[in-house]
Amino acid sequence: MPKTLPVLAIATAAASLALAGQASAAQPKMEKCYGVAKAGHNDCAAGPGTSCAGTSTRDFQGNSWKLVPAGTCTKISTPKGNGSLTPIKR
Repeated sequence: MPKTLPVLAIATAAASLALAGQASAAQPKMEKCYGVAKAGHNDCAAGPGTSCAGTSTRDFQGNSWKLVPAGTCTKISTPKGNGSLTPIKR
């Protein structure tokens, strides 16, 4: 086996890791936003007796959250009010 093959494999692996780091850096920061998900479209936390994602039973349920880009939650307007960074009573 030529000695250049292991060097090529290491270089390829390093390039892959560098590209993966760039891809994750491009992802926007996300935050949990309560009260903005439509029924069955929450990412998690839908109250007692639920298993998590997709289990909200009402539109804009105050104890279920959806991930949204950081800094946008409280600007999201719903028919029941704006989104919240903490659970809300609805």
